[in-house]
Amino acid sequence: MLGLELETDPRWANIAENNLPEILTDHAWCEQKAASNAISLITLNPEKTDLVEKLMEIAMEELDHFRQVHEIILKRGFEFGRERKDDYVNQLYKFCRKGGKPEESLVDRLLFSAMVEARSCERFKVLSDNIKDEELANFYRELMISEAGHYTTFIKFAKQYAKDIDVDKRWKEWLAYEGDLIQRYGHEEKIHG
Repeated sequence: MLGLELETDPRWANIAENNLPEILTDHAWCEQKAASNAISLITLNPEKTDLVEKLMEIAMEELDHFRQVHEIILKRGFEFGRERKDDYVNQLYKFCRKGGKPEESLVDRLLFSAMVEARSCERFKVLSDNIKDEELANFYRELMISEAGHYTTFIKFAKQYAKDIDVDKRWKEWLAYEGDLIQRYGHEEKIHG
């Protein structure tokens, strides 16, 4: 369904499970950034009512995920650490077309968002299938479903707002870029690391 070119090695889940305070803190900040991304897209596209309404839902859902992860951190007696830099997302963002027609920028920003959601969905599946902690495995299974919904929403809107852009072709370019990029990650206790 996601079409990602490279799947995460299941052993990454062991890295994550061996340092739960770090992966949970990183995850919480990823959710906060996802909410901020949705709000940023609203700010840039206030005239697109259907997009704004759906992005409000996504932003609220991402903030709720942030709250849930934060609660898990506190419940387990871990310390909620400072925000982590997400090098994967920053490198992915560099692939976005900037300048040019507003349509191109919007479509690429939506595809960027879809890509982040797709990889997060895939990572949550790896966690849910491979960690021994049953509570967290169930939690990540639920989040995997949510991220899949966000992914499809962003793809749908990219196609809706693309007048002169072949979204399927551009999405294949995104998949190829991400497939090359992700080879450098998957060795740290970070959601995208």
